[in-house]
Amino acid sequence: MTVESRNLREMLADAKDTSELMVDVAYAAVFFDDADMADEVLELEGDISDLVHQMRALCIIAVRNPREAEAMSAVLQVISAVEGIGNAAVDIAKTVTRRLSIPRQLVVDLTAAEEVSHRVKVAEGSSFANGSLASFELPATAGMRVLAVRRSRSWLVDPGGDDVLQPGDVLFLRGSPDGIGHLRELAGASPWQSPEVADDDQPLTDLDRAVDTLVEMKNLSEVAVGLAYSALVFRDKNLAAEVRHLEDRLDEMKIRLEMWVLRAAHDGIEPDRLRGLLQLGSAAEDLGDQAQQMVWLIERSSDLHPVLGVALGDTDDVVVQFPVNDASPAVGRTLASLDLGFNVLAVKRAGRYLYRPHKTVQVMAGDELLAYGPEEGRVPLAESLGWRLVLVDDEQELELEPLVY
Repeated sequence: MTVESRNLREMLADAKDTSELMVDVAYAAVFFDDADMADEVLELEGDISDLVHQMRALCIIAVRNPREAEAMSAVLQVISAVEGIGNAAVDIAKTVTRRLSIPRQLVVDLTAAEEVSHRVKVAEGSSFANGSLASFELPATAGMRVLAVRRSRSWLVDPGGDDVLQPGDVLFLRGSPDGIGHLRELAGASPWQSPEVADDDQPLTDLDRAVDTLVEMKNLSEVAVGLAYSALVFRDKNLAAEVRHLEDRLDEMKIRLEMWVLRAAHDGIEPDRLRGLLQLGSAAEDLGDQAQQMVWLIERSSDLHPVLGVALGDTDDVVVQFPVNDASPAVGRTLASLDLGFNVLAVKRAGRYLYRPHKTVQVMAGDELLAYGPEEGRVPLAESLGWRLVLVDDEQELELEPLVY
């Protein structure tokens, strides 16, 4: 392995993590109407632009013959998609920095999401100050996980339990909105008041429909990006097909969003209040486009440059998508209480997705679990969800038969 390819691998991994962080922080900036968080996204844009420029230069230097050029073109396509994800995150953040009006209904609806992103600064003398991340057990005590820590001008993405927090550190987290209060208390930050939920008895307006559509687009765009990266890691064409399906849905929903916004404007709502909705919808649809660009490689080619697998997390695990049998004992239980032996990427419920669900999520009849794990674990996983797994056609096709309880 050449020095250039090793550096490229490291930079690609950094760029992938940074682009995902940018999306999380950008949506959080909208959620909290926080210009400082939006500025964090713009600062990260400079970092990812530098990485993209360096990676493209290394790709050109590393190619020695036409065969290598074809394989490296796949790397360049992923680099472009990662850059596009970062650009979409910047467009989301600009709804805050440019003070584009966002209807309060949007913030209220985002509050009701299963997971939200949050930003908090560690105060001198707080519980967080000079303590290790592991000692606070935030996933258990607050239902939130730390995505990154900014310390002065440097970033620590995906920190470990041994990392010690210092006064002045800025934490970026994702998880249940119910944990924000406890989180801010530990950090010594001022209390946060959740937006009041609107009266559900009020008639549904065109603006409500536009907001509901945009919230769903936000969720689908995040799922599409996450599943696209997973499709590259697992070389899984089924995941790639799922991403393409999500991208098609985002295209349709953008058209629907524009229709509801135009109708809302016709109802007498100030157009300035609607500009932010259109920009957010365009950015969410663009995230889906970039995800689709990544999985195109899986659908069209079986040979990917090895740097992609190593940078994004190469693995021998397999991905499965199993429904939950209505009669399964798993129904009503949390993911934490089930010994599945697989890591759940997403839960698909009534056509909607919960990506990287928290362990406290309860399994419901009719859910579909997208999970990855060892190939030999497929049979016990299916049984846990109420099915007998039957392998046919020389073990190339899988069939599920319901277990009798």
